[in-house]
Amino acid sequence: MKQLILSECLEALKQMEDNSIDSITTDPPYGISFQSEKWDYDVPSTEIWKECLRVLKPGGHLLSFASSRTYHRMAVNIEDAGFEIRDQLMWIYGSGFPKSHNIGKKVVEYNGWGTALKPAHEPIVLARKPLSEKTIVDNVLKWGTGGINVDESRIPYQSEEMDKIDFDRPRVRKSVNEDWILKQAHDYTDPSHKEYNQEGRFPANVLLSEEAAENLDQHTDNTSRYFYVAKPSKKEKTKGLDKNTHPTIKPIKLMDYLVNMITPKGGIVLDPFMGTGTTGISALNNGFSFVGVEMSEEYMDIAVKRIEAHTENQTKLDI
Repeated sequence: MKQLILSECLEALKQMEDNSIDSITTDPPYGISFQSEKWDYDVPSTEIWKECLRVLKPGGHLLSFASSRTYHRMAVNIEDAGFEIRDQLMWIYGSGFPKSHNIGKKVVEYNGWGTALKPAHEPIVLARKPLSEKTIVDNVLKWGTGGINVDESRIPYQSEEMDKIDFDRPRVRKSVNEDWILKQAHDYTDPSHKEYNQEGRFPANVLLSEEAAENLDQHTDNTSRYFYVAKPSKKEKTKGLDKNTHPTIKPIKLMDYLVNMITPKGGIVLDPFMGTGTTGISALNNGFSFVGVEMSEEYMDIAVKRIEAHTENQTKLDI
């Protein structure tokens, strides 16, 4: 099932049935007036999140991107709507530019002073609708929701050699305590150790772009313990299009990972702030149904074309 709805999200949500959605993954307005975009005037209201809560099945999860500057407002509104805040994920990337004012241009003695840091991460709220049953097992049996798909979110081991600490590299050992820490790390990564899982590392709440991973690799042994994904290429953003005018597109690989993490097999994914359809591409290509809501005719047109171009063997979309 695939349905794209051209509407203001609150009105569209009010038309949906109670407890009809398995998961929500979305990239809503951050409330930072990004590039003076009119739609980015505020974070979604508590009223909107209450409607998201209503349509979500008990135990269903919500993943919502946010800005580092306004994350608190996003999380508080979600919590005030009745969600349980379960965690904060962090997508860390290397590319980005600061919107900083050069004070030194006007005041010579403050040459080199600015007003902002370079953005290098976006936090993601992980929240859950309260369970309707007494236990998580009972809730999963009744609704199919409540848990996180840990095994399919594991980070694959590159190789035994890649995933162990390099003890041959020269180190300055300042204390007995450091020797003990290195011993514990070796025990953990040794394949014979009981905590070593051949299926991969347990998924973490840190997600890295490939550039950030390369930077981190220069200072650590390796980053294979994390999921990492680059920002979307121009080719990915414009497939099926002449151009894509949306300024904040997320990579498909990242959304693949997120929707698989919180959506039960065959479940329905909702994105109430669809933009140009990346969540829909990921949902459909991973065997889920998708409902997307977008209020901009321009972005809806782009979303339709992108989803059709990026998905295979899909029938015509319902709009």
